[in-house]
Amino acid sequence: MTTLLVVAKEPRPGRVKTRLTPPFTPREAAALAEAALADTLEVVARTPARRRVLVLDGEPGPWLPSGFEVLRQCPGGLDERLAAAFAHCTGPSLLIGMDTPQVTPELLAVDFADCDAYFGPAEDGGFWALGLAEPDPALLLGVPMSTSRTGAVQRARLAGLRVRDLPPLRDVDTARDAELVASAAPGGRFAAELKRLTAAAR
Repeated sequence: MTTLLVVAKEPRPGRVKTRLTPPFTPREAAALAEAALADTLEVVARTPARRRVLVLDGEPGPWLPSGFEVLRQCPGGLDERLAAAFAHCTGPSLLIGMDTPQVTPELLAVDFADCDAYFGPAEDGGFWALGLAEPDPALLLGVPMSTSRTGAVQRARLAGLRVRDLPPLRDVDTARDAELVASAAPGGRFAAELKRLTAAAR
């Protein structure tokens, strides 16, 4: 069984989804972030796993379902924080973020038989998932994060491993991203919150 890691920020106004403002206010952007995080955690809760771990910057809230361990993010750059998350794992582990609320249990139910790693590219050039049969923090340290090259550099770090690629997904960064992601998962909290905020603005 796989350990599932979700890397997230507490959805507080002004700290999350700042590229959504404008057109949304910081409070509205935080509401969208909370909905995305809640959708993601709900999917992880429904996915068979050995451990479910929330790697959190901030404090847990009512959006956190039962059955999760909470691990505080360490100081440092994102590469260091992701590496530290893997350092707390033994055995097969899959790490995802809170920016892809359209994720499904089928995507997360990875099988590491005859496979050393999983890689899920993001459409903006980053990555939404990284799985390692034997967690090695060194595979992440020094990777430039939040750039159009992040995914390519991280994928190159897996050279020599047997890698299975997951389908590309879109991160929620901009208002246009939010519309496209909501259309991909119309039944989720994220889509409902976006619809509510959009209707209120009319």
